[in-house]
Amino acid sequence: MSSGLNRRDEIDYSLDRRATLQALFRGAASAAEACDADPYLKRAAKHHGEQTKRDCPVCRKREIRELRYVFGDQLGQYSGRIKSISELIEMQSQYGEFRVYTVEVCLECDWNHIIYSFLLGDGKTRKPPRKVHTLEDDDIQPGNKVKSWHIHEGILREQGRR
Repeated sequence: MSSGLNRRDEIDYSLDRRATLQALFRGAASAAEACDADPYLKRAAKHHGEQTKRDCPVCRKREIRELRYVFGDQLGQYSGRIKSISELIEMQSQYGEFRVYTVEVCLECDWNHIIYSFLLGDGKTRKPPRKVHTLEDDDIQPGNKVKSWHIHEGILREQGRR
């Protein structure tokens, strides 16, 4: 847990985590059920997760990474994104209320579980920020027409075949 964050309404998922692990080790649950990290979650953990000093509770390797996802109406298009501790410290004075979910992910065996969640924010109600055009908006147009760099990549490939 980190300093500099004014957390409230904290939920600890350790009992649920322990029950999942006990079911796995007793044979009541399969490894496929407990170690089912989505490929996108694993990729996010690999590139954006923070390395921990904990060993994975399933495979015992030191490959556990933590991710912090933020969700809230006041975040607008930024809801559902991964944030670092320093970004959370900054955000807590910019938004009225949002929830942070901390997830642990093992890069080796695909174990993943929510560790805890909490609310941050200064308590002032605000409208969500105005939608800002991002590169993600350029990727796909309605009707599945690929746009942006995908067009250029396709043109270059086509030119290479001639």
